[in-house]
Amino acid sequence: MRHFLYLSRPSHQIARNLVVNHNKVIVPNKFSNSPIFVRYLSNIQNLNASKIMKDKFMYPIAKKDEKIEDNFHGTKIKDVYRWLEDPNGDDTQKFVDAQNNISQPFLEGCDKWEKFNAKLTKLWNYPKYGCPMKYGDYYYYFMNTGLQNQSVLYQQKSLKGESKVFLDPNSLSADGTIALTQKSFSDDGNYMAYGLSESGSDWIKIRIRNAETGEDFPEILDKVKFTEISWTKDNKGFFYGRYPDQDGTTDGSETKQNENQKLYYHRIGESQDNDVLVAEFPEEPSWRIQSVVSDCGKYLILAIVKDCRDNIVYYADLDAGKDITSKLNVKKIVTKFESDYDYITNEGSKVYFRTNKNAPNYRVIIIDFENPDEKNWTTLVSEHEKDVLDWVKCVSGNKLLLCYIRDVKSILQVHALETGELTQQFDLDIGTIVGTSGKKKYSEIFYNFSSFLNPGTIYHYDFSKPDKKPEIFRKIELNLEGFRQDDYKVEQIFYNSKDGTKIPMFIIRKKRETIKPRPCLLYGYGGFNISMLPSFGLTGLMFVDTFDGVLAYPNIRGGGEYGEKWHNEGRLLNKQNVFDDFQAAAEYLVDNKYTTKDRLAIQGGSNGGLLVGACINQRPDLFGAAIAQVGVMDMLRFHKFTIGHAWCSDYGNPSEKDHFENLYKFSPLHNVHTPCGTDKEYPSTLILTADHDDRVSPLHSLKFIAALQEAVRASDVQKNPLLLRVYKKAGHGAGKPTSKRIEESTDILTFMYKSLNIDVVNL
Repeated sequence: MRHFLYLSRPSHQIARNLVVNHNKVIVPNKFSNSPIFVRYLSNIQNLNASKIMKDKFMYPIAKKDEKIEDNFHGTKIKDVYRWLEDPNGDDTQKFVDAQNNISQPFLEGCDKWEKFNAKLTKLWNYPKYGCPMKYGDYYYYFMNTGLQNQSVLYQQKSLKGESKVFLDPNSLSADGTIALTQKSFSDDGNYMAYGLSESGSDWIKIRIRNAETGEDFPEILDKVKFTEISWTKDNKGFFYGRYPDQDGTTDGSETKQNENQKLYYHRIGESQDNDVLVAEFPEEPSWRIQSVVSDCGKYLILAIVKDCRDNIVYYADLDAGKDITSKLNVKKIVTKFESDYDYITNEGSKVYFRTNKNAPNYRVIIIDFENPDEKNWTTLVSEHEKDVLDWVKCVSGNKLLLCYIRDVKSILQVHALETGELTQQFDLDIGTIVGTSGKKKYSEIFYNFSSFLNPGTIYHYDFSKPDKKPEIFRKIELNLEGFRQDDYKVEQIFYNSKDGTKIPMFIIRKKRETIKPRPCLLYGYGGFNISMLPSFGLTGLMFVDTFDGVLAYPNIRGGGEYGEKWHNEGRLLNKQNVFDDFQAAAEYLVDNKYTTKDRLAIQGGSNGGLLVGACINQRPDLFGAAIAQVGVMDMLRFHKFTIGHAWCSDYGNPSEKDHFENLYKFSPLHNVHTPCGTDKEYPSTLILTADHDDRVSPLHSLKFIAALQEAVRASDVQKNPLLLRVYKKAGHGAGKPTSKRIEESTDILTFMYKSLNIDVVNL
């Protein structure tokens, strides 16, 4: 079991009829004197009307509350836009509307917006599949015909048998904003518990479906978030985590911290009111409990996290045949938050874990629950000197399927459960295993391989037929005329960062005899031990195809590409290394003639949004355009909202002096400057967020854009636009419907087209 990482996207008639050309906005005559248009831009309480002039953007003037001041270890800092932290405040709503009233016409008024949107829609329209999964008497798989807002879960008796719809989330909402974000089948496969998210929120509601009839039981479990769903082996019920004491709104629009998660046991067919509280830790309100029932059914294993790294391990005995009616007797195995422990399987009391305890690149260990002292732990698969053990799964009775990361590429191996010996290695190209399925009770596995140019190839392998090689079960094909993988080149280079560290970077472009400057999109993340491996992305492919562009993906520090050492070199007091690595990537691309500043765009989301925000403050001279999606921008208050307190493991806690001083140096909100020379002018910047993002609250983006626009208001230097786009009924990204993904990608491509020195070569 891998514990969760919690940091690890309305059209108006008037807007569509504004013709925007770079810094000029021409209002068609039919709207210029319209009272509707006047109200559209100027009926804003506490904000001056937005006036768009010929050579300069005039932004809404957000009120500043000079009375709000915080004292951080003797340093007094005003927080003049604190009022934007109230998502339901009238002033906040009017500020959002005022920003959308500028950004939406700028984007949708472009004569290329509709064409980009049409091409993206055509490009997106191809069948997409997930790996088949065996549960009980049936196989299941996800499939999207192309433009369905949500993928549909299908059921079939055999791999070659007829498929039928088992659960179609598209039928649950007209706009596709209800998503199936979690599912868990009972051990016998007769029931599926599944979680539904609305408008992109992390909150889910759990329902239970009969696998044979497709009918749902009447109960609905609410106030559920950040949890596994783990069934007992008698198939009568499951364990799940809940926040029963969470007051107020729980739809993703709130900012209140998530605290005091409790673990419950639910019996199918009963009301949630009858659920049994089995574990809680009221003295530790920030703890989150990830539970899994062991393969033998004897143990309930608790992997408890409080941040975004390291967990402790507790367990409870589950007596076979005994009903669960009260709290369980929880026993402690690992009590210090200093390493990761992911449950793999067990043989009796000997329990297998993937861990980075004394192994920065991870290893497989065995802990005997009847003799759990650390001195008795044994290593089954030792840490590899260079390769990082990304995940482990027990399949086909006595086999361990291990996936390693080797120089930012997936390596798939099989080891013996009894000895840890390497017994088999699968042939893989340069790319990533993006999906797998297989269980200890079944001999067959499926794995989905993807790369920058391959949307997915699903392989099937049966361990009961060892002489037979893995076969292609299904190859996902693009529906794009003229697209040939052979026309593109993927190269991995290594460049020097500011301190001399070698950083890997993938560069994707069309094949040419010589390299010459072209439009370039540089994408980064760099945090939370998350590895950015080669994978397929439609927006990036369209960027290359439409603008004859170049894609660049640097594997900057803070990620997990080279194990915990790589992560540690980009977190806490080392966070500046992340920004230096990204800026060095931009310099490499310019110095080596891949692009020029006026053709270079940077993009990042979530923690990557922080990356973009920090970099445009520190090195505005490097970039032509910047897109920051759902970013963490206020580094002095991030820990006060929703699940933000968990990010202190990567960022540090502002309540501690040394971490405050470090955070204050790069916090995007607190390092905004007024350009005093052309080299200090901000690149064209688009900030994107969503009104139901309860992972990274939109308040971060709102406060940042308010500060940016205020800083450049009187500047004669700043002519590039600084815009905010807030999407409605959308969240951090998971479960976002296809229509909204296409809309957001269209906005991003349009913004880059309007902001950079680039031409359309194929549309």
